[in-house]
Amino acid sequence: MSTPDLAPRRTFGGIVAVWVLAAVAGVVIGVFVPAGWRAQWITVAMGACLILSFAVQLWYGRSQAFIQRMALSTLGALVVLGVITAGFGLAALLAG
Repeated sequence: MSTPDLAPRRTFGGIVAVWVLAAVAGVVIGVFVPAGWRAQWITVAMGACLILSFAVQLWYGRSQAFIQRMALSTLGALVVLGVITAGFGLAALLAG
């Protein structure tokens, strides 16, 4: 039986860190990758965000609400990448 943490670490910072990585990766992909390859690289970035969210949440060492934290990290990264991809898609439509 384990004893409860007296002052557990805050877990929201790890969730936001994954979102920030997703935003940085989305912008870097949108700027440096040709338009024909963006969808494939966004998928790779989403996979990297999923792996990073596992690593961050396991690093916290708390089993309480692990699934909820993982879902929030991953879903947030998906939304961030989706919004950035939609922005670059609209920019391509308006420019071309």
